Amino acid sequence: MVPAGDQDRAPHRGQPTQAGARTSRASRTLRSQAARATVTQPEKGGHDRGGHVGCQGYPQWASAGPPPRSFTEEVKFELDFKMSVPDYMQCAEDHQTLLVVVQPVGIVSEENFFRIYKRICSVSQISVRDSQRVLYIRYRHHYPPENNEWGDFQTHRKVVGLITITDCFSAKDWPQTFEKFHVQKEIYGSTLYDSRLFVFGLQGEIVEQPRTDVAFYPNYEDCQTVEKRIEDFIESLFIVLESKRLDRATDKSGDKIPLLCVPFEKKDFVGLDTDSRHYKKRCQGRMRKHVGDLCLQAGMLQDSLVHYHMSVELLRSVNDFLWLGAALEGLCSASVIYHYPGGTGGKSGARRFQGSALPAEAANRHRPGELCPFSGALTTNGINPDTSTEIGRAKNCLSPEDIIDKYKEAISYYSKYKNAGVIELEACIKAVRVLAIQKRSMEASEFLQNAVYINLRQLSEEEKIQRYSVLSELYELIGFHRKSAFFKRVAAMQCVAPSIAEPGWRACYKLLLETLPGYSLSLDPKDFSRGTHRGWAAVQMRLLHELVYASRRMGNPALSVRHLSFLLQTMLDFLSDQEKKDVTQSLENYTSKCPGTMEPIALPGGLTLPPVPFTKLPIVRHVKLLNLPASLRPHKMKSLLGQNVSTKSPFIYSPIIAHNRGEERNKKIDFQWVQGDVCEVQLMVYNPMPFELRVENMGLLTSGVEFESLPAALSLPAESGLYPVTLVGVPQTTGTITVNGYHTTVFGVFSDCLLDNLPGIKTSGSTVEVIPALPRLQISTSLPRSAHSLQPSSGDEISTNVSVQLYNGESQQLIIKLENIGMEPLEKLEVTSKVLTTKEKLYGDFLSWKLEEILAQFPLQPGKVATFTVNIKVKLDFSCQENLLQDLSDDGISVSGFPLSSPFRQVVRPRVEGKPVNPPESNKAGDYSHVKVSGLGRWHLPRAVRASAFHHSPMDLHVPWGLTSGSWGPSLVCPERVGVCACAQLPRFPALWDQQAHLRPA
Repeated sequence: MVPAGDQDRAPHRGQPTQAGARTSRASRTLRSQAARATVTQPEKGGHDRGGHVGCQGYPQWASAGPPPRSFTEEVKFELDFKMSVPDYMQCAEDHQTLLVVVQPVGIVSEENFFRIYKRICSVSQISVRDSQRVLYIRYRHHYPPENNEWGDFQTHRKVVGLITITDCFSAKDWPQTFEKFHVQKEIYGSTLYDSRLFVFGLQGEIVEQPRTDVAFYPNYEDCQTVEKRIEDFIESLFIVLESKRLDRATDKSGDKIPLLCVPFEKKDFVGLDTDSRHYKKRCQGRMRKHVGDLCLQAGMLQDSLVHYHMSVELLRSVNDFLWLGAALEGLCSASVIYHYPGGTGGKSGARRFQGSALPAEAANRHRPGELCPFSGALTTNGINPDTSTEIGRAKNCLSPEDIIDKYKEAISYYSKYKNAGVIELEACIKAVRVLAIQKRSMEASEFLQNAVYINLRQLSEEEKIQRYSVLSELYELIGFHRKSAFFKRVAAMQCVAPSIAEPGWRACYKLLLETLPGYSLSLDPKDFSRGTHRGWAAVQMRLLHELVYASRRMGNPALSVRHLSFLLQTMLDFLSDQEKKDVTQSLENYTSKCPGTMEPIALPGGLTLPPVPFTKLPIVRHVKLLNLPASLRPHKMKSLLGQNVSTKSPFIYSPIIAHNRGEERNKKIDFQWVQGDVCEVQLMVYNPMPFELRVENMGLLTSGVEFESLPAALSLPAESGLYPVTLVGVPQTTGTITVNGYHTTVFGVFSDCLLDNLPGIKTSGSTVEVIPALPRLQISTSLPRSAHSLQPSSGDEISTNVSVQLYNGESQQLIIKLENIGMEPLEKLEVTSKVLTTKEKLYGDFLSWKLEEILAQFPLQPGKVATFTVNIKVKLDFSCQENLLQDLSDDGISVSGFPLSSPFRQVVRPRVEGKPVNPPESNKAGDYSHVKVSGLGRWHLPRAVRASAFHHSPMDLHVPWGLTSGSWGPSLVCPERVGVCACAQLPRFPALWDQQAHLRPA
């Protein structure tokens, strides 16, 4: 929606009766003169960078030429009576300034012109010689000539000085250059006090001739006296200004005071009775107001207040509303200068003071909340001394509340004249700046609302853009951020209006970016994960769509992808199902030409667009680091040197350390990963989209150690519930690894999603220790596997059962093959046996082995195979008691055969369990006695053989680790045959590891 800024605010707006109710003879005369006028274009100046509308080609009327054949030029002549171009940067203290125009003559490069222009603008105020008054200068490098016609109405609108800059490199070009300077002066000739010409590049006799109005410089670098010449020029302006003030203030002409008029009034006062009392009061009131303007410009604040008060009384008595409004505005400006010596125009309007300090009682003049940035006050002692005291000045000065009331009254008078729209608009802007200092935002908004609906002439697109931009800045000044954003967006849309031949998409994009804070919209996705959503989502989505379109029209697809990704990530909850499909389809179209990355995008002006990770596509609810499989899992074991070194603190309690350790426990996992082994992380994900979501290149983001992530691809059903996804990778070095997050590629956009940025995520920890690589040992035997397990394996063991059947007294060899299938050498081997029965009832020697031959092959290199033999010999005594079979049944040993009719007797001896077999003098797993059994019977004797491989390091090992052990269950059958389940085949044999080298089962 575009505000009706170009519509007339009130249908009754028009001129009062005395100004426009009748058409006089003078009006008809002017119309006939218009038929004989032609339009010529002056030279165009540089575009104004100071925020003013760059008006090109404003007409200058000449007296010769054929009459126009269309009525449009007659209408244009009357339209030029209006002040066409408002100065949106106007403030109340501008009434105190002298207007100086700086323009190029001939062909001057923009860089050189503005280099000198900036140096000229640095001389914005000077102290008058032999006086304590200060003169303020306002520079413009382009000023519409028709606005200069309003100089009698308000003298700060009158161009009193002209400075021209030109390049001239030869003497033959000098006459033409000087002639152009005179032509330029004629544009503002009726109001100029003085002028200067700065010539660069000319050398020779012409330069040596002394001239007051021309300054010669060899080049743009060698011109150190520019500022000094500007100061001399301003002093000459002051001399003329002071003489004019004295002439008008001491005018003794009595009843012959001239009538000052604005351009559109001249035709209406022709033929009026100049001898009437009403006419004379009008002339006196307007002249008093004019003298007040001159006094204010000359630095005589108290005199200006006196003249303004007298003017208000005279003009109010004759109902001269237009000039009465000007007198009230002048009174307000003088009072603002007195109350707010620092100015109301912000940084651009800040002033430096070169007078006495502000009196102490001036601090009492400010209402609470008002600003008075500077402590200096203007003094009015000078050529014509102002003898007023502080008391007299305060008496004539308006209070802060009265200033706003008088502004309202003045604006109401301006609104009666349709040709005074620019004056009314600028008065509203001045009042808003004063109210902003007084922190009266609601009243300021009323003035701005009035300014929005003031009807001006048919504005160009550039002028409309500037108007809406200034309205936005003023709303921002008074704290109306959302309304400021609204007008800024209107200005952005005006940059690409259909009527513009070459739309300014870059300017549109820049203005749209400036509207984001007003709509509570940040381009950092982190701001949307810190709580509830702020702002109107529908408006924010519309603005993001406009940013996407503008960036595409700019020819920057990377910007389009970034903004569209931001829209999908932050506004996903507010998009309908159809909108989700449309946005993702558009995103895929953009990324097919320019994939989305995680690199920040730098914009002109210093703004940087942060990356937008897709943390909602898919949504991750839970992250869990998984332990290694049982066959690859390392276990802590006792030190090889038998030393138990404590790492606990000797202190009973340390609050700081305890706090840090508590945080560490919350994140660190109590198991370990192994270098070179595949590690897994499980994610519970959810697809919020109404269609199948395809996630490509999903992998882990880690830090701490070198980690090879193995990417995966997902395909999640539409709006699926929590779905487990396992991501894997291989740590390449040792140390502490932290899982920071994961990366994905969705719709062509690559995203790095950090766990810290995921809202509501549950994790059991993200840090785990990576230990050095361990060997892998694969064991196989010469016996077949058993059909059943003799004992359930614990979680720390890997067991497989093999079986053999032997008669009592029979023996057999069990061949065990060891193959190193890892990348680390196996250096030592230890084999132990263990009786699985809990009751020591059976005795006998049936397992024996020798390791000398196999240990001679150690260290066993990767890919090598070693074997050793276990001898199984059945030797049992059946002369036992009957209770033996019952006890064997209680131990889970199957007993079958003939019925037992005679009681058993058994002799029990202590058993040696877990005896090491590595020493050469021992080749048995234990020392057993004979068991006598009477009668016929058959039973199984379960046993297990456990083998371990370890690496012995000469270093002191304080925290050694080991791997899970393997076990075999031997089964014995007697007397017909004995079955032994022994040396089960293991896919990966356990090993031990220390800090230097490690062994792992495969």
